[in-house]
Amino acid sequence: MRCTRRLRLNIPHYVAVFGGLCAPSRLPVPACKHQGSSTMSDDFAAPFFAHVDAHVPQYIAELGEAVAIPSVSADLPTHLPDILKMMEWTKAYAERLGGTASLLPNPKGKDDSGHALPPILLAEFRAAVGSEKKKTVCCYAHLDVQPAAKEDGWDSDPFVLTEREGKLFGRGSTDDKGPALSWLWVIEAHRKLGRDLPVNVKLMFEGMEESGSDGMFEAITDLSKQGKFLNDVDFFCISDNYWLGANKPCLTYGLRGLAYFTVSVQCCEQDLHSGVLGGTVHESMTDLVRLMSSLIDSSGKILVPGIMDDVAPVTSEEEALYEGIDFDCGSYKKENKISTGKLLHENKKDLLMARWRYPTLSLHGIEGAFAGPGAKTVIPAKVIGKFSLRLVPDQDPKRIEKCVFEHLNKVFAELGSPNKMEVGMIHGARSWLSDPKHPNFEAAARATQKVYGALPDYTREGGSIPITTAFEESTKMNVCLLPVGACDDMAHSQNEKYNKRNLVNGVKVLGLYLHELGSLKGPKPSACRCVELTPEELMEPGAFMRGFKCKCVM
Repeated sequence: MRCTRRLRLNIPHYVAVFGGLCAPSRLPVPACKHQGSSTMSDDFAAPFFAHVDAHVPQYIAELGEAVAIPSVSADLPTHLPDILKMMEWTKAYAERLGGTASLLPNPKGKDDSGHALPPILLAEFRAAVGSEKKKTVCCYAHLDVQPAAKEDGWDSDPFVLTEREGKLFGRGSTDDKGPALSWLWVIEAHRKLGRDLPVNVKLMFEGMEESGSDGMFEAITDLSKQGKFLNDVDFFCISDNYWLGANKPCLTYGLRGLAYFTVSVQCCEQDLHSGVLGGTVHESMTDLVRLMSSLIDSSGKILVPGIMDDVAPVTSEEEALYEGIDFDCGSYKKENKISTGKLLHENKKDLLMARWRYPTLSLHGIEGAFAGPGAKTVIPAKVIGKFSLRLVPDQDPKRIEKCVFEHLNKVFAELGSPNKMEVGMIHGARSWLSDPKHPNFEAAARATQKVYGALPDYTREGGSIPITTAFEESTKMNVCLLPVGACDDMAHSQNEKYNKRNLVNGVKVLGLYLHELGSLKGPKPSACRCVELTPEELMEPGAFMRGFKCKCVM
């Protein structure tokens, strides 16, 4: 039995000796091999595509039903019943298709404010023939949405799916109800076409993603144990991010992590009149501005010592991935309404690297300061600055926390201020980096090529999806980010939309992806639970060239 576990080794000697190989600590070992150029998806594609095209009105109508449910997780006191309704609606749909489905009580029970948390939907569709031997893919999505109101600037009611010029406008249309329902439409197509599933399919849909995924991490850890829901999963697929552009599909193999900080300064017990007391106190805002300006300069350079120490150098193999990416700096400025006319980097490669593979620091705001219209001559008693860093592979949030704390304490001491200063890190998450050559990604790439006629770009993203790392670290199985929405879908913003073209082709890609996974030969990756090789065992002749395998091939 072959091992496909992701080994976390720290043996730089091997990388030096076998130059050109990627660092094993970050990239998983391929689990299976493709059987050949012809796959089971080839004879399935034509009838499947015809079925999808014929059922577009049904898909739009059902997406409209889902969008009409205002499952806003940011306001549980008001919208918990709506989230539950969305969960029950989806559960009933899965059961109508012959799947088994259940609502797992949220492991955390209640949030920090004492509000009950929604359950997690678990559904399973097993192949009718040979299910025990077939591989299993778990598809993650979320059924909650961001808040929205027409008066926020929407052109139509955000909870009424509205079609205009080939675009489907509505809150949750692209983030993430459209992609979530696509998996059910794929299952339904197999049932109506009389085709067995090429792999077993599991769904794990949550209702708190937009508000921190409360309970999901605990659920993933528990469900990864022997005999539980995730223990036999061989591949994971997530469609909760977007293409780099509006026209060419992509696969995402890397995400930055996050370290979010607050720094507060207090000078008195209450706000003061600047005309009466100005010039007599050490003002909190003055200190805070000095502290925050010490973090980063106007060119984007991070000024905190130690932050860049663990950033891995760019390899020639990685650099080559950027060359063919469909990206234009001018279009990027226009799409994001960057009216200054100048970016920090004016060429594609440097801009994308700054956005994806290097850490960044952003200043977000100041709480406690006057921010309303008009003029208010006040000295705020206490102000709280908020900033965050996006982290890249090899950066540990705990070490970043230490660097930031030491820097701000040093700068504040140099100010000689009598005020009270406090620093806190309120959230930290590691980055995620996968292998775009893993069979899971190769299956997704072949499916994309058969639908769009071209291979996808391979991209990384500057944002964070902590669930990705949670799945991979708990199960040791590969996670592929397979976006189906376009870069201009305006998720989280006014006039969120899902292109009708992306909806149709997204269903087609996800359906063929299952068949490409089914074409992979070799044992189930999840079947190997052997103990990983020790560094000493890896030194034995032939161990390295076998690909960091487990003890069962020694």
